[in-house]
Amino acid sequence: MSTVTTTKPADTAASPAAPAGALPGEGRIGLRANLRHIGALVRRNALQIKQDPESMFDVLFMPIIFTLLFVFVFGGAISGKGNQGDYVNYVVPGLMAMMGMNIAMAVGTGVNDDFKKGVMDRFRSMPIARSSVLLAKIVVEVGRMMVAIAILLTVGFILGLSIKGSVVDLFLAIGLSAVFGASLMWIFILLGLTMKTAQAVQGMAMLVLMPLQFGSSIFAPPSTMPGWLQSFTDYNPLSNLADAARALINGVPVGDSVWMTLAWSFAITAVTMPLAVRKFRQKT
Repeated sequence: MSTVTTTKPADTAASPAAPAGALPGEGRIGLRANLRHIGALVRRNALQIKQDPESMFDVLFMPIIFTLLFVFVFGGAISGKGNQGDYVNYVVPGLMAMMGMNIAMAVGTGVNDDFKKGVMDRFRSMPIARSSVLLAKIVVEVGRMMVAIAILLTVGFILGLSIKGSVVDLFLAIGLSAVFGASLMWIFILLGLTMKTAQAVQGMAMLVLMPLQFGSSIFAPPSTMPGWLQSFTDYNPLSNLADAARALINGVPVGDSVWMTLAWSFAITAVTMPLAVRKFRQKT
């Protein structure tokens, strides 16, 4: 007589389940692999722009419209009628700061829209560093910013912009704008991850943008403003960047504006980048 033995299924309840969202090897990604992931994501974002050329319209046309608008609307009032050319060397360096801020706003709405489409969820399911997704976004947007600044300077040269400093000073001004613009992108990425809709991100961004842009030295010298507004302008990071770029391009002493801009950039990045990466990991 044969006996039939039955095997009892293993008790799986006793073994702890892996936490939701945990990925094999997460947290052990080396620097080389991280850079490779960032490069692949940068290429993906660049290809997305190639497939949707309309996404570059803001970069291509915003510098032209803003330069013509402010030179011929405010130039006569500030420099005197018929002397708009004198205003070009004042406003164009300031608009370099404005380009970075407006493009940074678009980053926040883009991140929010990617979550709505499920793109970010797909990235979070992959065994890659969470920061690489956001860093790739920053790299591509800084590239877009460089295109906008190149167009801005080209229009400025057509209108009479003259570089009184050295070529090195010009590239320092461009690099300073890129560093500060990248730091602002972390703020708007955090907004994009926090707000529920892209429209809410855009609305909140405008509440931040308007006072900072027009309460700065981008368009007019602070000496023409009321005393209380001058105090705000002195501490406005956009004023520091505009003053630094203006001094470098016009070949005048920069004072503390360069170091203040770098300090603002470091402080903004140090605070908002970890918060943005953490929010990206936790967002449902």
